[in-house]
Amino acid sequence: MCSAALFVPAARRARSLPPMRRDEKVQQLAQVRLFEGCSTKELVAIARVADEEEIPAGMEIVTEGAVGHEMFVVLDGGVSVRRKGRKVALLGPGQYFGELSVLRRGPRTATVIADLPTTLLVITRPALASVLENAPGLAYKMLTVMAGRLQDADAGLL
Repeated sequence: MCSAALFVPAARRARSLPPMRRDEKVQQLAQVRLFEGCSTKELVAIARVADEEEIPAGMEIVTEGAVGHEMFVVLDGGVSVRRKGRKVALLGPGQYFGELSVLRRGPRTATVIADLPTTLLVITRPALASVLENAPGLAYKMLTVMAGRLQDADAGLL
């Protein structure tokens, strides 16, 4: 039995952040490996659909086995990635997770927990799909980076 992800949007939490300016989001996204080949226009389109969320330390953001509908970019703080209860990675600013869930409708491959108070950019599947429809070259750029990440994982480098 799969448990649902514990991520709760800011609208249903007590603490939310003032909106980040779009140019700040663009600057942050430009530092993310997944978006490294993107033009400024493509980064602006992604920034437009990305929401900023503040996550308290100890909160489970996504749950292994649960179906996900969003991906996350770490802006500040840090998270642990766990598979079958074992810590397999630590992610910090500029790193991302959940990208497979925005591209396919399958179960999450890991549980991710905020180790510190963490600020994330959240990009939902429908929002990213909308951006990709209007910028088809962006999909190829992202796919290229994801293929490299998969090769690294297969080689045991992640």
